[in-house]
Amino acid sequence: MVKIYSFPALRPKIGEAEKIASVPYDVVSTEEARECIENNPKSFMKVIRSEATMPGVSPNADIVYETAKKNLEKMVSEGSLLRDSEPGIYVYRVKQGGSIYTGFVANVSVKDYEENKIKRHEHTRYEKEEDRTKHIDTTNANTGLVVLLYRDPGEIFPYIESLIPKGEPDSLAKVDSGVVHEVFPVYDKDAILKIQEMFEGVDALYIADGHHRAKSSVNVAEKRREEGRITEEAERFMAVIFAESRVKVHGYSRLVKDLGEYTPESFINELAKKFDVKEYGEIDDTVFRIPPLKESKTPLHVFHMYLKGKWYEISSPVENPDDAIESLDVSAIQKTVMEDMLKITDPRADPRLEYLGGARPLADLETRVDSGSFAAAFSMQPVKVESVLKIADEGNVMPPKSTWFEPKLLSGLVIHTLD
Repeated sequence: MVKIYSFPALRPKIGEAEKIASVPYDVVSTEEARECIENNPKSFMKVIRSEATMPGVSPNADIVYETAKKNLEKMVSEGSLLRDSEPGIYVYRVKQGGSIYTGFVANVSVKDYEENKIKRHEHTRYEKEEDRTKHIDTTNANTGLVVLLYRDPGEIFPYIESLIPKGEPDSLAKVDSGVVHEVFPVYDKDAILKIQEMFEGVDALYIADGHHRAKSSVNVAEKRREEGRITEEAERFMAVIFAESRVKVHGYSRLVKDLGEYTPESFINELAKKFDVKEYGEIDDTVFRIPPLKESKTPLHVFHMYLKGKWYEISSPVENPDDAIESLDVSAIQKTVMEDMLKITDPRADPRLEYLGGARPLADLETRVDSGSFAAAFSMQPVKVESVLKIADEGNVMPPKSTWFEPKLLSGLVIHTLD
């Protein structure tokens, strides 16, 4: 069983959620964060990316974290953020195109993470882990959401959905893309207790997004234990929790800046020794996924390449379908294309390799290659959610940038403080 906890959140003053809410800290550059704050001085970006307010200062300087703390405290003292008078859980609903995603924000246990009841499928990077550890410890708050999934035995999601009252949400933020984010607080003690009891039948939670935020929260708890200043709230961290059937996974595209020792022609010829390579023909570049040319009765690795103004389908049989890691398309492209052919052995740090995630139109890939900034782009098929959970259950780790989960949530609508 996993533990779920209510907490009295800091949340935007009624009517100010749209001004305060911001995209997560790790999806924008410092320059983009600065522009966001200049356009909207109330943006929560000045808390999660405070270096954007201090040109010329290293993002990891101590003053950056102290400034984040002061900016958060100022938002509270000025009344932009208000603390709930009683503990609650917070139903979080996202309306995106024709899809509706409903989960809830609550606290989960550091101990559950340490005992692998909160399971991971990715490695964390030390520098990103160190950054968020300092940020959480200094601000004394979880300012961003970890996205967790659970296997729903059938009754949890309907109950969470039933808690949404009629009428307007307590907080509403509509972003430029048209996506609507809504928060509905639930303070009823019986309802909260029922959710906690339901999760007594859930064996594990799975991190879909926010591996660094989760690990950094654990780091802060460990640090404070050693220093003798641990609190009950610091032994917990904030998460938004979705049923695994209520999210979507998109592929994570790859872009390479050069073809190494190959010309475009020789690169295709070498690929053809390892894969079945076919020109795809015209595509709809307003969508974000290229369907395979044909269905196969046997498992295939399938991905698509844009090179010199043409799209190609690259495919090969999956040698070991029972191997959850090796059967992934991202494993095939990393081993055979990136490592063996292009000598990109560190997919996390090699400057020749960049990623483009999420529901981004294929035209974004074409534009980057056509401009000359990149030599080729690779569009990946999405990984099934159940595959992600299976890999985590087996204690394995997926290759970097294997999954992009939707919905992407905003920061600043719900904040958990560690006091």
